[in-house]
Amino acid sequence: MTGPLRLLLASASPARLAVLRAAGVQPLVQVSGVDEEATLAAAEAQHGPLAAADVALLLARAKADDVAHRLAGGDEGPAADLLLGCDSVLELDGEVHGKPADAAEAQARWRRMRGRSGVLHTGHWLLDLRPRGQGGSGGTLGATASTLVHFAELSDAEVAAYVATGEPLRVAGAFTLDGLGGPYVRGIEGDPGTVVGVSLPLLRDLLGELGLAWHDLRERA
Repeated sequence: MTGPLRLLLASASPARLAVLRAAGVQPLVQVSGVDEEATLAAAEAQHGPLAAADVALLLARAKADDVAHRLAGGDEGPAADLLLGCDSVLELDGEVHGKPADAAEAQARWRRMRGRSGVLHTGHWLLDLRPRGQGGSGGTLGATASTLVHFAELSDAEVAAYVATGEPLRVAGAFTLDGLGGPYVRGIEGDPGTVVGVSLPLLRDLLGELGLAWHDLRERA
């Protein structure tokens, strides 16, 4: 192999991109056009209510498949060897939460979250796009990583000030670990990458199932 495999990330998340880059991977990016609410509603109409971990995996697969279908249909896009879709949701009291719809919802959610714990689930769906004549397997597989998050006991003023930054409206669960929300997380149990948006250990495992190694993605020194 003369260079690293080209990974295409089907996500607009700058945090996911930053995690991969920090680990030596330089992904290409193509954002999917998936309507998350419609996709989830259609799945639950067919299968009934889904567990939070399954919701994350469903949406990750939908994003990866959407980009793959567009590329296969001739849409312009970057040439890639592998395609990764990811999606994150927060589970609190058995309920599934993505991005808040507005500031009022973000504040209400933080008033529920503060001083408590929730589980952040990140689904990963990986597709091997390489032609079989070039070592491709045609494989498609996925899994969900889950991390327990302990939230600090915020005052009403702290909740309002954090929501006013706008950050909680842009991220699943209405918080970040690696951004402005970091001071409001007391601790985690599990992989921090899962909370940020992509679990590197899980991605390594998925690559292994395709017969690939992590260093096949990493930029050479």
